Amino acid sequence: MYPVAISSTGLFVPPHVITNAELVVAFNAFAEQENTAHAAEIAAGTRQAIPMSSVEFIEKASGIKRRYVMEKEGVLDPKRMRPRFKARPDTEISMMAEIAVAAARQALERAGKTAADVDGVICAASNIQRAYPALAVEIQGALGIQGFAFDMNVACSSATFGIEMAVNAVKCGSARAVLVVDPEITSGHLAWKDRDCHFIFGDVCTATLVERLENAPPGAFEVLGTRLLTSFSNAIRNNAGFLSRAEDRDPDERDQLFYQEGRRVFKEVCPLAAQHISGHLASLGYTPAQARRFWLHQANLSMNQLIARKLLGRDATPEEAPVILDEFANTSSAGSIIAFHRYNADFKPGDVGVICSFGAGYSIGSVVVRRT
Repeated sequence: MYPVAISSTGLFVPPHVITNAELVVAFNAFAEQENTAHAAEIAAGTRQAIPMSSVEFIEKASGIKRRYVMEKEGVLDPKRMRPRFKARPDTEISMMAEIAVAAARQALERAGKTAADVDGVICAASNIQRAYPALAVEIQGALGIQGFAFDMNVACSSATFGIEMAVNAVKCGSARAVLVVDPEITSGHLAWKDRDCHFIFGDVCTATLVERLENAPPGAFEVLGTRLLTSFSNAIRNNAGFLSRAEDRDPDERDQLFYQEGRRVFKEVCPLAAQHISGHLASLGYTPAQARRFWLHQANLSMNQLIARKLLGRDATPEEAPVILDEFANTSSAGSIIAFHRYNADFKPGDVGVICSFGAGYSIGSVVVRRT
């Protein structure tokens, strides 16, 4: 069995930004347009008027101030309210593969490695662009990596679940190194017309290089342990899939996009995540107070604050539980990896931290690391 490390990470940031103010203008124009068109039904009580959104509402509900997206004009068009992507021919690299390759190349460069040093690619994301061939195999081919590749989806926990798969492959010797890439084009499955969630998601891609500790560069993070948990819940769901066509479903039906019971998720997931993290640390001989930093999933500011408070018995400082949510919004599986990518340079040898993601499933994954 080989000791394993996270050698580096990479981050692809999309070219466009949508501020809360821009989003509110577009959403309220859409709401006024719909309410005017259905004024008779609203007056008769057979249809609910769409409520207006506001910057204050968004920031109070989530802590989000902006988000990056691959395309913004379609999202901000009140007559469309979704990205306007151009279909690519099969001869061109797909969009998710393209951004994954960019993040992966950055991770390789930061670790001083090349494709020849890597034996596997895992594409772990909340939604995969197509059924087959696997996006991971396309990414593998574009990078020139020999070995294996596969896709996996555990919603917002995909990155940490993917890291465990990579760690196990390296630990048992079936791979020297594995790249875990998390291309999250969440703008494609966000219900931009729903006031309760139209502000939640943003696009991004992260990459994590997992390899044998003996091959890792100085300052890498040794993986002390990984732990996964799932428990079925319908509180966060998206019913779109290849069977939708056979069911004669309208692609605009509400359940064909992301939807959730927000208050229920908050109430149920926060204690689960705190218990999961504290239990994982205890199994390795640590208390939460001995962890220097918690790189948490970035879904909602209040959730992260409550989880950290349950772990530490007090409010966490920004250094103990850094937030990138205000800039990136919820980027599904990539959020905890962005936090780790942005906030680990100050770690000293021996410092311990926890990467943790949680979301639909319910699913929770944690990775405990120590600076070498």
